[in-house]
Amino acid sequence: MKLTAKGRYAVMAMADLANFNKQQKPVSLNDISIRQGISLSFLEQLFLKLKKKDLVTSVRGNLGGYLLSKEASKIHLSSIIEAVNEDIKTTKCKLKSKKGCTGKSTKCITHNLWDGLSRHISNYFTSVTLMDVLENKIPRSTPMENSVSESQGMNR
Repeated sequence: MKLTAKGRYAVMAMADLANFNKQQKPVSLNDISIRQGISLSFLEQLFLKLKKKDLVTSVRGNLGGYLLSKEASKIHLSSIIEAVNEDIKTTKCKLKSKKGCTGKSTKCITHNLWDGLSRHISNYFTSVTLMDVLENKIPRSTPMENSVSESQGMNR
């Protein structure tokens, strides 16, 4: 499973915009391009999609650029990823398809494992906002990691 450049760069660009948007001045895509190392033409394509989904607004003119459409604390990473048509899939089959993962009428033996992983990733991106990214308040561990740490602490 891999998140493509489209999704990663959209999140990077939006985090950059949120970081520099604190001054309530439009941020140019050229500035984001330079700071994040993302091609300007690629950013233009991404921001057209982000604008259609009302995540950013554009300001024309010499001092123009982009602003967030709402507070960074109200923009979830899942909205950004969905806006640029990124598909985070861990299974080959299509949702509710009569053909299974194997191209036959059955699902592969590990289908539910990969489907569960997709839901976990989706829930994770839904739980994290741009503000969380800026404030580095991103969940670092899973419940399983926490219970392993706790049990290791008891064995000492």
